[in-house]
Amino acid sequence: MLVIEAKLKGSHNQYKVLDEMILTGQFIRNSCLRYWIDNKNVKRNDLQKLCAVLAKDKNFPWAKKLNSQARQASADRAWQSIQRFYRNCRQNLPGKKGCPKFPSECCANKKFTRSVEYKNTGYKLSTDRKKIEFIDGFKAGVFELWTTRDLVWYSQQQISRVRVVRRADGYYCQFLVNVERKETHNFEGNTVGIDLGLNAFYTDSNGNAVENPKYLRKSEKRLNKLQRRLSRRHQLGKPQSNNYHKARKQLGKQHLKISRQRKDYAVKTARALIQSHDLVVYVDAERRAEGRFKDC
Repeated sequence: MLVIEAKLKGSHNQYKVLDEMILTGQFIRNSCLRYWIDNKNVKRNDLQKLCAVLAKDKNFPWAKKLNSQARQASADRAWQSIQRFYRNCRQNLPGKKGCPKFPSECCANKKFTRSVEYKNTGYKLSTDRKKIEFIDGFKAGVFELWTTRDLVWYSQQQISRVRVVRRADGYYCQFLVNVERKETHNFEGNTVGIDLGLNAFYTDSNGNAVENPKYLRKSEKRLNKLQRRLSRRHQLGKPQSNNYHKARKQLGKQHLKISRQRKDYAVKTARALIQSHDLVVYVDAERRAEGRFKDC
């Protein structure tokens, strides 16, 4: 599997339509969770049937606009959260078991859905793979795809999923491509054991320690400044001003920058480690916390 991400470039009105698509997918997921709570012995097939019922309901005309496979993908997302909750209960894990919650965009303290997923229908790629058009009931139109990876090398049959993701700096489109990845490696018998820590990113069995960049610590001053600016512009019980939304976007972009720095450093460090060794042994985090150093 290979995931290729491209930024969507369109008009302001098109971005509003993408928001409606994402909120509709969130509505389908919340409806499936409510159906699971109100009924007994609910199965995955029952949630799939509920998608068709919601599409025919005249009280929810927006549900029919979303592509049928996108509705099913939102129902699958709800079912995955239900399955994860059941699995944690069976394993009797300590602490909270992760009961599915209702995402809501209107509540700042709750995590809300930021993506909607298409399978094989509902969109159309151009012949040069540089544009994508969403052709379901919302009719979002044609978007340009800005990416460093070229999709023209992959056929339409190899693309199994298309996901629209909203982030602080814009909208992105992720393509899940069914392709076999082959990595060449020369085996030389090098083995190493690593232990993740707080002071150092990790320490290996040879005594070498990789420094922790601490991107969050270095950006705390900037984050505090943006957070204070956002708090000053917030008006309790009133519609928020444009300056408030500008400050909110600046704070979101700063958090996004930190998360990208962390991910980039972790991926590059891990790739360098596995390319220079034939076998990498590490201690499981849960067993390390319990003090049980068994074979992982």
